[in-house]
Amino acid sequence: MKFIKTLPLIVLGFGLSVTPALASGDVAAGEKVFKKCKACHVVDAEKHKTGPHLVNIMGRTAGSADGFKKYSDAMKSSGIVWNEETLDAYLENPKAYVKGTRMAFAGLRKEEDRVNVIAYLKSYSK
Repeated sequence: MKFIKTLPLIVLGFGLSVTPALASGDVAAGEKVFKKCKACHVVDAEKHKTGPHLVNIMGRTAGSADGFKKYSDAMKSSGIVWNEETLDAYLENPKAYVKGTRMAFAGLRKEEDRVNVIAYLKSYSK
């Protein structure tokens, strides 16, 4: 009987021990996920492709990468500042998060993929 009363605490404790590891993301796994983004974006050089470079994206205001001229009006006027939360929501469904964005990518449906790619992007931000 005592075991049944403590089972919820054991389950809760396990969940708490897993969450921080997942929240921090895996940079190597994120690099693999980022291959889906490489057709349009780079993270290791401040050069633009079809999309803007993502060097130092963390803390940057959306639509503000120097020299990138193809931002949609929706992105430029969104007021979004990129951080873990905003990137997660955007990467899940870009067109729903910023209505009118030009980004054609459908999004990353798996939370683990988003967490990992965000960790990868953070590794290229100051």
